[in-house]
Amino acid sequence: MINVALDLARYVRSAVLNYRSQQVRRHVRGDSPGGDAQFDIDYIAEDAAVRFLQAETRCRAALYSEDRGYLAIHSDPEYLFVVDPIDGTRPAAAGLEMAMVSVAVAPHDRDAALKDVVCAVLVEVESGRAIYGDAQGLRADGYQVDLPRLNDARDIAYMFWSIELNGHPMSLMAKAYGDLVDASANSGAVFVFNSSTFSISRIITGQMDAYVDVGNRVLRDHPETEPDFRRAGRGSILHLFPYDIAAVVFLAQLAGVVITDAYGGSLDETKLQDMGPMNQQSCVAACTAELHAALIKSINWTF
Repeated sequence: MINVALDLARYVRSAVLNYRSQQVRRHVRGDSPGGDAQFDIDYIAEDAAVRFLQAETRCRAALYSEDRGYLAIHSDPEYLFVVDPIDGTRPAAAGLEMAMVSVAVAPHDRDAALKDVVCAVLVEVESGRAIYGDAQGLRADGYQVDLPRLNDARDIAYMFWSIELNGHPMSLMAKAYGDLVDASANSGAVFVFNSSTFSISRIITGQMDAYVDVGNRVLRDHPETEPDFRRAGRGSILHLFPYDIAAVVFLAQLAGVVITDAYGGSLDETKLQDMGPMNQQSCVAACTAELHAALIKSINWTF
């Protein structure tokens, strides 16, 4: 299945680059079932994923994607392809590098969870570089160094890390990790990539030390904040959906990244086809166990 997933990701990338070369004006054409804004380039990528799997003869597939939801491509499917055709739509629309095609594959089961993923692929939209893996381990194409290349960072003050803001009220995020930003922004670095997949994958490449998305834990701990999250999400809860993280969590675990939800718990039971707020996730990922523990300890959860 790894070859099918790689071919699928590369086919989607090609369709996106071809569309963008036409200099079509970017605009929002609607919302995904989860409520995230869908740009014109999202529809091009979604259609490409469907076309590829419809023509695929190496397996019987079903698709779960950001905009289409569940779609049985073949009768009696044997594999479920969980696809985020562009994770990082806004960077992709702007021609920036922080966008990836994300594909995770699990045996077909309506109750399949992240723990059931058997292989995964990430392909960078701009460069075509790929990180992928299965039971045989992690591999990569196009990088100048061997992967994984995890750093040894342990000190919050010197970490290079990224945070998530899409659908997250800025006032709440400032309360949660404002002190962490202040502590690390000068002697380390803080980034907002608008792509969880790109953010976590940069820990695998050694470019980043950590990634934090606290939104879903804040909502669970403080249900009274739901109106704030819905206001920021234009009526929807927009935390980490399963299709956002299915591939990158699998690959991060293969690479040795310490990756959990914001409570420090496993992400394995995350259902691959449930978009509800209580199946959406938070995430803390770090290159070392010490940095991971320091992040969870240092975030302000009581406000």
